[in-house]
Amino acid sequence: MKVIICGAGQVGWQIARHLSGEKNDVTVVDNNPDLVKRATDTLDVKGLAGFASYPDVLERAGARDADMIIAATHSDEVNMVTCQVAHSAFAINRKIARLRSQSYLEAIYSDIYRRDHMPIDVVISPELEVAEAVLQRLAAPAAFDTETFMQGRGQLMGLRLEDDCPVLNTPLRQLNDLFSTLRVIVMGIRRKGKLFVPGAGDQLFADDDCYFFAPTEDIPRTLEVFGKSQRNQERLVIVGGGNIGLAVAQALETRATRTRAKVIERSRKCAERAADALERTIVLNGDGLDATLLHEAGIDRADAILAVTDDDKTNMLAAVRAKAEGCAYSIALINDPTLQPLMAPLGIDAYINPRATTVSSILQHIRHGRVKAVYSIGDAEAEVIEAEVLSTSSIAGAQIRDIDFPEGVLIGGVKKGNEVLKPTGSLRIDSGDVIVLFSLSSDVPAVEQLLQVSIDFF
Repeated sequence: MKVIICGAGQVGWQIARHLSGEKNDVTVVDNNPDLVKRATDTLDVKGLAGFASYPDVLERAGARDADMIIAATHSDEVNMVTCQVAHSAFAINRKIARLRSQSYLEAIYSDIYRRDHMPIDVVISPELEVAEAVLQRLAAPAAFDTETFMQGRGQLMGLRLEDDCPVLNTPLRQLNDLFSTLRVIVMGIRRKGKLFVPGAGDQLFADDDCYFFAPTEDIPRTLEVFGKSQRNQERLVIVGGGNIGLAVAQALETRATRTRAKVIERSRKCAERAADALERTIVLNGDGLDATLLHEAGIDRADAILAVTDDDKTNMLAAVRAKAEGCAYSIALINDPTLQPLMAPLGIDAYINPRATTVSSILQHIRHGRVKAVYSIGDAEAEVIEAEVLSTSSIAGAQIRDIDFPEGVLIGGVKKGNEVLKPTGSLRIDSGDVIVLFSLSSDVPAVEQLLQVSIDFF
């Protein structure tokens, strides 16, 4: 597949990294020559310095025979015009644009993106995606990572195993025997910084980061098995009242369960905008690192703090200070992936990488076949893929034990009709089933080949 990626920042670079690693023909376009050079020096891609919205630049990038264009520059307007030029001048079939301004995302204006208006096939909103990720973290405070699949019927969770975990030193095979009715699969383990797919004989140890998949109704019992407990989040402090913080606060106000939130925003203009948009949420104008202001917000009685400003260091320090003042749980927004190893030593319970969230959303629309969702794990180390099995797939009609999955791939769940089943060796995968797979990034091409998805793509 030939893909043009416009924008060589963190999101564009990560998408190029995924696609070039899977032997796609990728060209990266950016008006910053240094970013283009970084991409061509570190990845197997072609690069072009220039403005992505210029027709001559897109032509030199190979737009006449491109299958897809991904517009992920820092400018919404450039991304929109790039998709328009790609459609009108070059008839590129698939166009994806990242748009951040909330004005472009209002539902009443969605008609703008029709093919006879502004022809964008997929609009990705980083702020809305991140706000949804924050809400998912709040719903599962025991986890450092979580994502829903199968229309909310299945859930991926990442748990850090503590010394008091009841199933430490237990082979996974024996875990299945002990809890035979529990439909949970341990799909990935990160141990001493290395992520791997476990076998039936592997054991769980303290300080492992364990990724598991289970039907949503089995999550409470699964958490008990792993020594975790669910906590209700009734009092929240949100540091950062920009698009993300505002979206989270608005979503909390619409919930049936009573959640009391307070927002701290440094910019007076943003604070006033948030106060006007919110009905039951108190907005405080000031520095989220100010101990006096945090106490005014009731940080010592808060169930959780969400630090979602546009500055990583502010978010980290706000989370650390809140925990020191007695806050039970902290979530920090972290753009720089190199800072993520610091989260556990600093006592920050969970983090969200907005770029990884955006990459996951874009990958969902890039993956071949009937892919319904993609979630990127870590620094593009693995993917959790939800896909419908096609009749053309080599795995359709086969029992799981007979499918030649690569060593770095594991099925976490199978949905037949409305029922989510635990994958066993004797379970047959039929056409129309929906499966959730955990795959190390190096094995994603093999997964796509197994599914024979290219037949169904365009």
